[in-house]
Amino acid sequence: MVTRTRKCTDKIPEPTLRRLPWYLSNAKLLKEKGEKYVSSTQISKEINIDASQIAKDLSYVNIAGRTRVGYEIELLIEVLEDFLGFTNIHRAYLFGVGSLGAALLQDSGLLHFGLEIVGAFDINPDLVGTSINGIPIYHSDEFEERMKLDRVNIGVLTVPINIAQEITDKMVDGGIKAVWNFTPFRIRVPEHIVVQNTSLYAHLAVMFNRLNETLKK
Repeated sequence: MVTRTRKCTDKIPEPTLRRLPWYLSNAKLLKEKGEKYVSSTQISKEINIDASQIAKDLSYVNIAGRTRVGYEIELLIEVLEDFLGFTNIHRAYLFGVGSLGAALLQDSGLLHFGLEIVGAFDINPDLVGTSINGIPIYHSDEFEERMKLDRVNIGVLTVPINIAQEITDKMVDGGIKAVWNFTPFRIRVPEHIVVQNTSLYAHLAVMFNRLNETLKK
């Protein structure tokens, strides 16, 4: 039997939060292979993270494995999905239906991780009034009116950098509580607004830099 624990008073570190989805994905792969249990050592071999770090990370969620047996995979998946918020559906609007924004609208996998984009906003007349993947695209001027109709707390920001702050201000004024920022611009928001920056260009810079260092050897 697997025992459950919870550290209610501990604030989970952000690096740990970033790693937990990796453990979840690994557990799901093992489940597909018919495995019933997995140890931190087994996970370590698959994703190249120290087993002691994995055990420490999992100590923040309400599950503990059995000695020499490990974690029950079915329960590990259930607990991680619940802890990460993937079992609850969070409704979102997307702002800026360019190439990246359109790609996110096409990504049905987001719903499996608890994010449902229910509408998008743009000013391009060729896009307004159409839909992508069943998600309607409205004119940006309709945002405040749509907020009165839809229960949305999250804004996905994929606009050009020169209007990123302007659109952010508009989102916050309209009632958005969290912003998933895909622009390379560091937006400014009030303290009570949650911001998650995900710059593809920043990650490219890191990859290119590491690649160049490798090529020099």
